[in-house]
Amino acid sequence: MQHRIVRDATIEARECKRNMQIPYECLLGWRYTRAGRGARRNGFISFISGVSMLGIALGVAALIIVLSVMNGFQKEVRDRMLGVLSHIEVFAPGAQAIPHLDLTLSEVRAHPEVLGAAPFIAAQGLLALGEDMQGALIRGIDPALESQVTELAADQAQAAMARLVPGAFGVVLGAELARKLGVGPGDVVTLIAPSGQLTPAGVVPRLRLMNVVGLFDSGHFEYDSGMAFVHVEDAARIFRLEGPTGIRLKIRDLHQAHEVAQQLAGSLSGDLFIRDWTRQNRTWFAAVQLEKRMMFIILTLIVAVAAFNLVSTLVMTVTDKRADIAILRTLGASPASIMLVFMVQGAMVGVIGTGLGLLLGLGVAFNIDTLVPVLENLLGVSFLPQDIYLISRMPSDPQQADIVPIGLISLALAFVATLYPSWRASRVNPAEALRYE
Repeated sequence: MQHRIVRDATIEARECKRNMQIPYECLLGWRYTRAGRGARRNGFISFISGVSMLGIALGVAALIIVLSVMNGFQKEVRDRMLGVLSHIEVFAPGAQAIPHLDLTLSEVRAHPEVLGAAPFIAAQGLLALGEDMQGALIRGIDPALESQVTELAADQAQAAMARLVPGAFGVVLGAELARKLGVGPGDVVTLIAPSGQLTPAGVVPRLRLMNVVGLFDSGHFEYDSGMAFVHVEDAARIFRLEGPTGIRLKIRDLHQAHEVAQQLAGSLSGDLFIRDWTRQNRTWFAAVQLEKRMMFIILTLIVAVAAFNLVSTLVMTVTDKRADIAILRTLGASPASIMLVFMVQGAMVGVIGTGLGLLLGLGVAFNIDTLVPVLENLLGVSFLPQDIYLISRMPSDPQQADIVPIGLISLALAFVATLYPSWRASRVNPAEALRYE
């Protein structure tokens, strides 16, 4: 029974050569991979191969799941940001009104990637109710056009935003900002402009009573606690501006915002500045990318540890198969053929482990919104309290740009792990190996 595998492989190898089929090195390597039903030692070696395969699969699956969840969180936060922000902003220097507004609007709308454009005014102010004061970003908008550039205005265009009428001096507050001031729809707050009015008694701050006509909830604490919308004409009167200070744009593909912004910068007339949504939150997106990169490196080490378990597995296999290697050498096998046999064995473990890991990781990543509630019910815990994270479900966004490198790296590590044991097998001396047989 000791050399049954080699004899059977030799017979099949001859048949393969006659029929121009699979090389015998690949066939024998596959047999070594699944060997273990005979001798107890072979069973142990096959068990170790299975453990190595399982380790690679779990490492690959962990990488895919973690990166998919991180992508999901990034997409969720980005979508919430873009519910308030626009893809691209065109604005005049010094917070001044844009000269030739109609011309600029026609130029940006002429770009094939631009879906919508809306003028706006951005200024800082204080909102006060009695002794309570809160700083806020006051944004003057045109409700008829704002829905073309932001999802927030599109969702609430028929509700709060539609109540902004020029001359009525209405204001739409963020839900958290309204909670801090203790106001709601129908209440009146005082808007204090930062630049005062010069009078014989000195500089007097400009005050304007504003009617709270509605609230908005973007799901992003920063904007809900520090932003207020007014009509663009009312904002121009309050802040003593001749017109809108900027234009907000929505484009077809938000990932092309930087390229479209550069194209507009070269085509617009006048002294204007352009920035895309990635620059408005550059620090946050840079931090997320760094965290994702570090998680990729850390979890890749798990795959590397599992892949290099193949080294010990193949070394044990080479030690156990010294007699078989010697017989193959006496039958005319070259050292390169012996090396290929064990490289095929290790590569098969890597390929199967990577394939199982991809299936497991993608299966969990695409169904995580179903699996997480089941775990929460079983454990009696909530992984994402809505009052803390603002979302109640675990987001997941598997991306091909992450999955393909994971598979390739796993296969590469498994292949590298086979080199030393395979080289060691090719150096076995037939006479030395058969001395005690």
